[in-house]
Amino acid sequence: MQSVDVKTITIGALLLALSLVIPMAFGGVLGVVIGPFSATLASHVPVMISMMYGPFVSGIVALGSAIGFFLKLGPVIAMRAAMHIPVAIVGSILLKKKLSFPVVLGVTAPIHALLEGLIVLPFLTFGSSGALYGKSDAMSLFALVAGGTLIHHAMDSVISVVSWQVLRLFAKPTNNQKLDFSKNQVAK
Repeated sequence: MQSVDVKTITIGALLLALSLVIPMAFGGVLGVVIGPFSATLASHVPVMISMMYGPFVSGIVALGSAIGFFLKLGPVIAMRAAMHIPVAIVGSILLKKKLSFPVVLGVTAPIHALLEGLIVLPFLTFGSSGALYGKSDAMSLFALVAGGTLIHHAMDSVISVVSWQVLRLFAKPTNNQKLDFSKNQVAK
């Protein structure tokens, strides 16, 4: 079995907790709702920062976000939040290829917007969107969700970059202890 850095596990767990708490505590409070589009400010921040710690950590943190949104706002919003999983994994892979954090956030923005727009398209096309949103065609609603997601991604990207810069001021060098699960002990 592979060794895992203790610091990465700890940071991943903290980001996972934040990704669960933000939608549970602030979903609908720090939020904006325009038709089928909704956004909770800073909800992407734990996922975006988790990209720094690899695809596995970022995927788990994004899954936590989807679970939090499912518990607070239901399955359609949770499915939109589940689109953070591939976005986070792609972002982590791009960071491993030495792209800068702001560039990665810029590259993942249209992917994020497209995925969130596509995941709600069947509900807008075949669901009861007419009763909810009046006479709007599904593609207009898709554009609203995708465009809103793009703006939301940009806002949370700014918060993430600033947060990352502040967090780096408090980071201390470590001796990079690793947990070796095959030996059930801490290895140096």
